[in-house]
Amino acid sequence: MASEKYCVVVPERFQTDPNCKTICDLFDVVWLQDFLDNTEKYREKIQGHFSTHTTFSEDVVASMPKLKVVSAYGVGVDHLDVGMYSRYGVKIGNTPNVLNDCAADQAMTLMLASARKLVNGFDLLRKGQTSVCYTYAYLGNRVTGSTLGIVGMGRIGYKVAERAIGFQMKVLYHNRTRRSEEEEKHINATYCSNLDDLLSQSDFVVLVTPLSAKTKGLIGADQLKKMKPTAILINIGRGPLIDQDALVEALKAGHLGGAGLDVTDPEPLPVDHPLLDMSNVTIAPHLGSATKATRQVMFDMCIENIKAGIEGRPLASEVLPS
Repeated sequence: MASEKYCVVVPERFQTDPNCKTICDLFDVVWLQDFLDNTEKYREKIQGHFSTHTTFSEDVVASMPKLKVVSAYGVGVDHLDVGMYSRYGVKIGNTPNVLNDCAADQAMTLMLASARKLVNGFDLLRKGQTSVCYTYAYLGNRVTGSTLGIVGMGRIGYKVAERAIGFQMKVLYHNRTRRSEEEEKHINATYCSNLDDLLSQSDFVVLVTPLSAKTKGLIGADQLKKMKPTAILINIGRGPLIDQDALVEALKAGHLGGAGLDVTDPEPLPVDHPLLDMSNVTIAPHLGSATKATRQVMFDMCIENIKAGIEGRPLASEVLPS
């Protein structure tokens, strides 16, 4: 007789994913909206939660006696109250390392697209206005040999710096802890203990730091004023790292050259948001890890975290309360 499947809440997005059959074969799946609409029906059955950007309130968690694990489909867990889950004996897993290269690639993609006005050029081409491309207003910024400031020199930040070597960029970085002399030498990077020093010197600033109470609003009006008026701000971390209202004002006033955003606040932005109407802003819908190969590894790691958590084994990657 086949063993009983573990009961797991899964977001509807996986209904159209190639791995949908795998999930349904492995688990007794309760789709997220069904769970939210019928919590009382399912709360005593659920053992795991496959989480993208969803979480449950403490009242709901407290009413789920069999819940053992929440497996986050990504690195960031800022949407989860890790401490609260921990109090109820629920482990939190995530998928670090596997998306480092893809996220760094996305930072370079946004940097190059923003600097060379790629989206603007494509729009003009579609409108049959290519002659405008040769006017001064459509000239871009030089990337090679420029100064790159990286805020957050963790695994992904370091990968961004490695890519900058190929563009002969001068790399500055700001981080809670300084990298070793050997690590700095490898990427030819200079540490800035003061964020303002990095902002004032950089032609491109890339935000790669995690979101926390301390980093929310890290880049606000005061910080934007410190940046060069030609500088381009790239964010592949989390939307709330930037005060978006201040960013809009800085761009409108010409105090900043442009922005390339893989993340926003909220996601997605309302269609009438001013950032979506600015010619010097390039926005992607949070595609940092969005390659087929990377997402497959993330999926496999999430599945393993769920199984391990329910079975009482160590998670492949566990996030502990701070």
